[in-house]
Amino acid sequence: MASGWASDDAVNQQIEGTIADAIEMARRQLNHGTISAHFCVECGDAIAQARREALPGVQYCLSCQQEIDKQLAKSTNLYNRRGSKDSQLR
Repeated sequence: MASGWASDDAVNQQIEGTIADAIEMARRQLNHGTISAHFCVECGDAIAQARREALPGVQYCLSCQQEIDKQLAKSTNLYNRRGSKDSQLR
């Protein structure tokens, strides 16, 4: 049962929105090819052979990929879907 101005389906909409966001983020992180780069697209350093064999289609060296992952983690955890004042104060 919804309270206030929320619709009866508000909880399901929040859940579906969270799932859709997670799916979109996972799709963005997928490798888009099978040919790995020999040099990092970001910094130009060589990508280790073992990394290229383990991750077909890899485009970034390990350090650049870790920075990209940190930025993605920050950008996805900055909003609160629940919207209640109590949950925002935690």
